[in-house]
Amino acid sequence: MPTPAPHGIHKRPLLRDDVYNSIRDAIVDGTFGPGERLKDPELEQWLGVSRTPIREALLRLERAGLVKATPGRATIVAPLDPASTVSAQQVVAAMHELAVRLAVPLLGREQLAALTEANGRFAHALEHDDADLALAGDDAFHAVFVRACGNDMVPAVLDQALPLLRRVERRRFSSHAARHSVTAHAEIIRLAGLGDAEGAALATRNNWLSLGAGEQG
Repeated sequence: MPTPAPHGIHKRPLLRDDVYNSIRDAIVDGTFGPGERLKDPELEQWLGVSRTPIREALLRLERAGLVKATPGRATIVAPLDPASTVSAQQVVAAMHELAVRLAVPLLGREQLAALTEANGRFAHALEHDDADLALAGDDAFHAVFVRACGNDMVPAVLDQALPLLRRVERRRFSSHAARHSVTAHAEIIRLAGLGDAEGAALATRNNWLSLGAGEQG
């Protein structure tokens, strides 16, 4: 579809992450479809920034596997590639498994309550077929463990690998296939509450790997 018309998305000069997130989200939600050409002037007009942050964002998106660039030619939204998606899924599953294993011994009542609250928001969003809020709830759930794990490499690796899964995640969150993840999350919470780091870590790994089988991370 065409580049969205300018509508004041950002009221202040964009930081690099703002530009990256805006283009990434437009790819994930289908505003920019697979194979669509991304033109610098149109992106500049849409986001209200100069070419430099646009090019930096596109380079990050290329490393994340969401766009493909040919020197001197077009930059396009990358087609959905099952092999690349599986590779990213394996890395994301491993990182979240590690985060849970490290975090569970450190969790307190506040973090456990945050997990329950996030899963409740996730379930509510799925019931109302709101894929965007479902993604936000799922992110909030897993972020509890990532923040608590104490390993700064985990979010860094996830930032690289997770964007490639977003298009698949969003499609699943738009269907009934994701409902099983509410139960999966509840089991992770139960195991974490018991202090079973290994059990919660393996349940988290299976939750993410089930994405390819029609379920959600």
